Amino acid sequence: MSGWLLCKTHYQRRAVWRIFDLSNTIFMTLPSLHKHELLQREYGQSTFILVQQLASIEDRDERTRRAQQIVQLIFRIQPTLRDQPDSQAKVWNHIFEMADGELDVDAPFTLAAQVNLGPPKRLAYPAKGPKFRAYGQAVEQLVAQALTLEDETEREQAAIIIGRTMKFLYRSHNKENAKDLTIIKHLRELSGGELSLDPDRVQNENLFEFAATTGGRQAAFIVPQPRQERDGGGNRRSGGSGGGNSSSGSGNRRDKQRRGGRKNRNEPQQPPQ
Repeated sequence: MSGWLLCKTHYQRRAVWRIFDLSNTIFMTLPSLHKHELLQREYGQSTFILVQQLASIEDRDERTRRAQQIVQLIFRIQPTLRDQPDSQAKVWNHIFEMADGELDVDAPFTLAAQVNLGPPKRLAYPAKGPKFRAYGQAVEQLVAQALTLEDETEREQAAIIIGRTMKFLYRSHNKENAKDLTIIKHLRELSGGELSLDPDRVQNENLFEFAATTGGRQAAFIVPQPRQERDGGGNRRSGGSGGGNSSSGSGNRRDKQRRGGRKNRNEPQQPPQ
C-alpha cells in the first residue's frame, strides 16, 4: 500500500499493479498434468487431436483407415522410430492409449494400453558397507564362497587367487603400503581366521603377483622399437646397387648444403671496402 501511495502518476500506479498481478500469477497453484501428457509431447499436439477425433467417426472401416494414416504420419514425422524393435506395435499401442482405450479398429496387432503401476519401489541399498573400502563387497563375496570349499587344496588355491586380487585392488588405493603381510592380515580378518597363508611362502614364491615366477619377479617386457636411420636402410649407407648409391649421394649433398647454409648464416657479414 505504501508503494501505491508513493506513485504520483497514472503510469507508475499501472506498473505497480502489473507487478502485484505477476506475483500472484507466479505463486498460484499450477494445474495437474493429464495422463497423456508424455505421449502428447512425444508425437505432438496435432497428432493427439487427430487421435481424439477417431472416436467421433461412426464407420469402422473409415475409422481404421484414418488410424492407419495417423500411424504413417507418425513414422513420417519421426523416421527414427523405424529403427526401433517392434516399432509398429509400439505406435499402435500409443494411439490406443491416447484414445483412452476405446479405439475400435482393425489393427494388425492386439491393442493394449499401458498399465500405470504407480511409482517404482525404492531400491534396497545395503545397510552395512564393506569392511575394507579398498576391496569392496565383491571380495567379501569371494571369501564367503571360498569358505564353502571342503577340499584344503582348493581352499588354499582360492585364498591365493583372492589375495592376488586384493593386492591388485589395494595398490590402486595405497601403492606404498601394498605389502604381502598386509594382504594376508586383511584376508585373515575377512575370513574370520579360516583363510590363512604362510607369509614366507607368499614372499618367496611371489604368490600375490599376477606375473609370478619361482626364482623372483619377472622383468617388465619392453616392446623393441625399430631404429630409424637418417640415410635409409643399411644397403644405401654401405653401398649395393647403383640406385642406392645415387640416392645416398644425393642425400649427402643435401646434408652438406644444409650444413654449409647454416655456417654461412652464422658468419657475420663483412662491410664493403
